[in-house]
Parts: sequence; structure tokens; C-alpha cells
Amino acid sequence: MKIGIIGGSDGLGKTLNYYFKDEFDVYITGRDHNKGQKVANDIGVNYIESNKELAKISDILIISVPIHHTSNVIREVAPFMKKNSLLMDVTSVKEEPSKVMAEVLRDDVDYIPSHPIFGPRTSDLANQVIVLTPHKKGKWYDKVYNYLNNKNMRIIETTAQKHDYMMSIVQVLTHFSFISTASTIEKLKVDLSETEDYESPIYNLMIDMIARIVAQNPYLTYYIQSMNKNGHHIRNTFSEAVTELRDVINNGDDEKFIEIAINATKHMDDITNALGRSDKAINSLNQEYSLLTKSIGHEIALRHIYSGKVHVGILESVDNKTTTLKKGNEIKRLRLANIEVLSAEELKLWKIENYNRKTESISCVFKNNINEKIILKTIANIEDIIDVKLTEKYSGPQIAEDSISLTFKIESISKYAILNVKELLRGFGGIIR
Repeated sequence: MKIGIIGGSDGLGKTLNYYFKDEFDVYITGRDHNKGQKVANDIGVNYIESNKELAKISDILIISVPIHHTSNVIREVAPFMKKNSLLMDVTSVKEEPSKVMAEVLRDDVDYIPSHPIFGPRTSDLANQVIVLTPHKKGKWYDKVYNYLNNKNMRIIETTAQKHDYMMSIVQVLTHFSFISTASTIEKLKVDLSETEDYESPIYNLMIDMIARIVAQNPYLTYYIQSMNKNGHHIRNTFSEAVTELRDVINNGDDEKFIEIAINATKHMDDITNALGRSDKAINSLNQEYSLLTKSIGHEIALRHIYSGKVHVGILESVDNKTTTLKKGNEIKRLRLANIEVLSAEELKLWKIENYNRKTESISCVFKNNINEKIILKTIANIEDIIDVKLTEKYSGPQIAEDSISLTFKIESISKYAILNVKELLRGFGGIIR
């Protein structure tokens, strides 16, 4: 099956390549042909310069372009869609694209307006939300639904109108309030680094979330605001709430303030779960920091959560922002916010996949009453040992009558592990031959 992605060289469209390329024959287009060809080569998909030509060959065509261009692209490709093919879009506003698809597509082309509610930085589809707003369900709908369901995605089926209203709360209100807060901080000329000594965990989470929103493409954020028909009402209501709260406090009306706060709290519904989720986020950050501080001076593996690259070395130091790893003469500093700590088992598996293996057979003489099973189990627990086998048991010439020679085949990922095995065997009373 051929899947075409218009806008597949940037943003969410680029991320979709990684999800589809191992299962389908993926083709992409992009505004910048040089960049598009490079992205296609790097990811391992195909590049076509023409949206129309892509429409002609695609079984499923996905439009992933800025919101204000989506309708025009739908009109551009509609006449060239393959018979019995499917057109989808992944934009944050659904009413306008749905209307245009219904108007311009032939009856032999299905369409499913959709909105994946996650960003380009998402690395796994499991438990991610996707909204489908079908105007009518054609032959493709169940196939798409089952595919997404098999990826363990959370699928919401609704109308385009309901979707846009919900997004006016989830996106329009959230982005507007967060950007307003960030703008206030900027107008006050606050140096956020100076607030670090006074930070609470909740403040940290809030600043991180605000930074995540304002760091998005400002054009995307603007069009999410301006192209949602509910946006005007949402922003005006927010402004009225801010003005009311400001005036209540400035006028010293404590009773009115308490009334507003209590009503707002009641309307938040499940406060207990909200506290639990925020506590979990805070505890997770604290546990990771505690683990890192306990690992100072020891070998550790840190995986960059966006690039996926694993960095292994001796952890020299950690503060509230940065970890410092040393490997040989190389010093690597990684931002705490961008890494996750691999477990001991994950580190071992990574080493097995990435380090050269070393194999050595070691023969050792023990007294006859030695417990070989205990020796094997103990060797297997030595760090960097991949495998150990007892390959020979020998008693005869050159071996005392009360003794036995055992030969162990050792596979490891470091020469130091082999040395540790020999030291262990001596500790069991063995004499290496």
C-alpha cells in the first residue's frame, strides 16, 4: 500500500514517516524540494516534488500542512485522487477541512478528517489520542480505525463541530493563557534563572509547560487561535475572568475572591485525581534526581529522549539542570530535562548490542567437593558477563586424585569482566591452569 504525506518533511508530517515507513511504501512532498529530498533520504522514504503526482499514486493521502493552507491543498489534489483511495488531514481545526472535502471530492474517494492530539516530539503512538470526525463512513473507515486501535491509540469519534469546540478549550484557551503568562513575565523583565532558588515543584512544572507551548511554531499557534470559530468567545471569556479577578483583589473584596475561587475549584471536578497525577509527576522527577545523585562515581547510561542516543560513562556530577558524564578523556554534559536513566538491565542489553564481544575459555583446578552450579551462577552475575558455560570436566593425569579440572567458556563485553572471573575462581579456591 502506498501512503502519501503532503508536508512530510516538517513537523507532524515528518514524524508520521517514522510510524509508517516499516509497514507501507511511503512518499512525501515538501515546500523546499532540497530539504524534502534530504529528509526522505535520511528517513528512508520516497520524495516527489508534485502534490498532484503524489495524489495520483497514493492509496491513502495525508495532508499535513499549516492550517490556513489545508483547504487549498485539498482543492488542489482532489481532482487527481486515485479511484477508491482515501484522503485524510491531520490539522487542529476540523470544520473547514471537512466542509471542503465533502464539496470537492468525487464519490469514489473516501475521506476521514482527523486530528492526532500529540506533537512531533511524540515517540510512541500507544495511549496517544486521535480524533476522527467522519462525515460519512466509507469502506476505508473500519480499516483505519482497526489500524489505530491495534497501535493502542485512544480513538475519539465525534463531529467536526464538537471537535472544534473541545479544541477551543484544550488548545485555544490553554495556549492563550500560557502565552499571556509568558508575555507577562517578559514584560516584567523577570530573569527566570533568579527564581530558581525560590522554585517549588509546581512552579517548575508550570514553567516547563508554558515553555513547551511558547516554543512551538508561533505561526501554528496563531492559526490554532484564529481559525477556530469558537476562539473569539473563548478569549473574551478568559479576558473577562482575568479582569474580574484583578478588580476583586484590587478592591480588597476577600469574600468575592473566596466565592470565585470556591466556584472554580468545584467546577474542576475531580480534584483528587488531579492532585494524584501532579504528585506522580513531581515524585517521578524527584526519584530520578535521587537516583542520579546516588550514581555519582559509577557507570551509568543516559538516553536522550528525543534523539534516542545512549550516552554511557562515569557520572561525575549532577545539578538541577545538568548531568556530567566522563568516558575516558571525553566529558559530556546533558540537560537533565532531556534524558532518561537506563536500568542496569537496559544498560547491559545496550552494551551487548553495541560493544564487541570477548570470548575466553578458562580452565581451573578445584577440590572434588566444589559446587559447580554455584560457580556458574556467581560468574553469570558479574557485571558485563553475557554468558558462561561449563564446557569440560576433567580428572586424570596431571590432576590430583582429590581434585577436578573445570573449563568455563566466558563471553563478555569487557576485558575487565574476564579478569574479574579469574579473580572469582581463585576466590573459590581454584588454581588456574
